[in-house]
Order: sequence, then structure tokens, then C-alpha cells
Amino acid sequence: MGSLSIWHWLIVLVIVALVFGGRGKLSGLMGDAAKGIKAFREGLKDDETQEASAKPLPKESEKDKAHS
Repeated sequence: MGSLSIWHWLIVLVIVALVFGGRGKLSGLMGDAAKGIKAFREGLKDDETQEASAKPLPKESEKDKAHS
């Protein structure tokens, strides 16, 4: 339980490289995640409007026609 092994250091280095190095900057990752969430929400809104427009109107029953 004393010092860290080589595998621990390699994992730490990979995580640090992803967060702070090159394209994997934390702000870039968070921006990409936000864009993905926004696109997902817009997709859900599009699905809801398509479903609402695709539903047929309820038909009048014979009783409703007789009362009119």
C-alpha cells in the first residue's frame, strides 16, 4: 500500500494528457458535451411535433351526429 506502481502513474498521465493536452482540453470537451445535449433536446422536440401532427383527429360517433 505504499507507493504507486507504474500502472497507476500511466493511468494518471493518460488522464492528465486527455484533460490538459492538445484537443482534449477540458473546456473543449465540455463544449462538445453541451452541443450534444442541445442537439438531443432539439431532436426530442422535433419528434414530439411530428407525433402531434401525425395523430388523426377523433371521429364523431353516431350519437354525436344525432345530437347535432
